Amino acid sequence: MYTLLTGRSPDQRLDPQNDRPADLRLAHVSEEWPILVPAMQEVLADGREGCPTFSVVIAAFQAAGTLAEAIDSALAQTFPPAEVIVCDDGSTDETADIARSYGSPVRLVQRRNGGEAAAKNTATREATGDFVAVLDADDVYAPRRLEAFTWLARRRPDLDVLVTNAYLTVEGQTVGTAYHEGWRFECVDQPREILRRNFVLGLAAVRRRRWLDIGGFDESVRLTTDWDFFIRMIRTGSRAGLVDVPLAEYRLRPGTLSSDRVALVESRIATLERARTRGGMSDSELQVVNLAINGQRRELLVRRARASLESRSGGIARRHLLAIARDGGFSPSRRTAALLAAGLPSLAGAWL
Repeated sequence: MYTLLTGRSPDQRLDPQNDRPADLRLAHVSEEWPILVPAMQEVLADGREGCPTFSVVIAAFQAAGTLAEAIDSALAQTFPPAEVIVCDDGSTDETADIARSYGSPVRLVQRRNGGEAAAKNTATREATGDFVAVLDADDVYAPRRLEAFTWLARRRPDLDVLVTNAYLTVEGQTVGTAYHEGWRFECVDQPREILRRNFVLGLAAVRRRRWLDIGGFDESVRLTTDWDFFIRMIRTGSRAGLVDVPLAEYRLRPGTLSSDRVALVESRIATLERARTRGGMSDSELQVVNLAINGQRRELLVRRARASLESRSGGIARRHLLAIARDGGFSPSRRTAALLAAGLPSLAGAWL
């Protein structure tokens, strides 16, 4: 369902008034935003209760070059966070010193290095807000992001996951937005659609109680941690809503190695297989997850073939290309091209 609400332009900034108590800020929650939300399934409050609170949590590892900008964006919110928590995940640079330099507005938590998922779980356990708003140490919030979250949370208290659109940037250049025509936020049958793909941007605000109820991030999952987390949330009753305005900057990291791209698809397959093993799926959901697994397995073949060609491992690449040629799930033209590339090394570059 797409709901377009009119009102003052969401791009118009409010003047920060961080010293005002939350109840006096309610006058500014009359802002209206374009939203994508699932249908409401029960009678809920009318949105006139007090504001929910938001704790911004930042997992940081070797983040001395970017952390201050992330913290500054959290502290510059028109609706200030209840707290900003930085979890230093065993950094050996100045990450902890930078967080500590802010004094009381920022709470520093330190732990031995355990990975991003472990750091976010640690910060969430320390948080006190109704929602935990995730901010990566190299990303930034626009000034009105928590204001938009507050607005949506008050009108839809049935939602446990709140997200906004975000600008995607590479080395300072904006290359698009997280949500667009080719990558849509899903509103209908979210428990089924989350099995097809992860439509929830990782820079989300999550109801802290629900985060803790499901055990937080699975710290054994390395590359698809967010997807695994949102599968477990949404398939156990939570629902997600989007404010469809870019209110964050999500910074993509260039130069990912071919081996990492292969590992990412392997992790996607493992995540889907774990979801299938948990059970509780309808026939249509089981069909969706099986199709998704088969699609990711074909993607894995392609990525392995590309990685082998890039590393000039001719024999291994030929084996992967022949597997693509034999797989009826690929288009006839793709299979033919793979077969030709396998037989004629001079065509491998064109296939790649």
